Amino acid sequence: MLSLRRVNQYYGESHTLWDLDMDFPRGRCTCVMGRNGVGKTTLMNTIMGLLPLRSGNLEYQGIDLAGSAAEKRARLGIGYVPQGRKIFPMLTVAENLRIGLPARTDRDKRLPALVFELFPVLQEMLGRRGGDLSGGQQQQLAIGRALAIAPRLLILDEPTEGIQPNIVRDIGDILIRLNRELGLTVILVEQKLPFARRVADRFLILDRGRLMAEGKMDALGDNLVKEYLTV
Repeated sequence: MLSLRRVNQYYGESHTLWDLDMDFPRGRCTCVMGRNGVGKTTLMNTIMGLLPLRSGNLEYQGIDLAGSAAEKRARLGIGYVPQGRKIFPMLTVAENLRIGLPARTDRDKRLPALVFELFPVLQEMLGRRGGDLSGGQQQQLAIGRALAIAPRLLILDEPTEGIQPNIVRDIGDILIRLNRELGLTVILVEQKLPFARRVADRFLILDRGRLMAEGKMDALGDNLVKEYLTV
């Protein structure tokens, strides 16, 4: 569904992603893993068009994404839950959820019932400001906002960061349902190994901007964990 070929990225003169070749198959949940500062968020922002691609090829469902704005990628069916949630604190829950609706290709201005089926707490809080929600509720709002555009590919950057354990478990249940029951393709950036093992079926490991290992999740052994993931 999504492929990268010889992708390079820079911050100023610092070379942050090095000749990345990656594939994210349709219908799978792929976890991008690695220690802090290895380029995971840079990779997600590059995929979303928030950082211009410096060199290489980025293709989604046969469409070349090079030079496409983030808004166009949303219209193509890519939903994004950024690290730190980045909801709009002064807007209501309802307004946050509706932000992405213009990107829907079917022009439907209604919020999908699935959002409230997965996150009933959001329906109870539609009139509350986003900034008044707890961290866990804000994360649910961020995921609901991404789902509001009815994406075919959902990207989540550290969705469990700073979230209480019961909400982490709920988010895991929801991602499993979206991927395995509803067929949504998922790219997950995650450092919590138990969560990643439970939710994802594939892994990619980055180190210093390079792809070091990839495979099925059950092939992620102790040696790889010790070398690339243990702090």
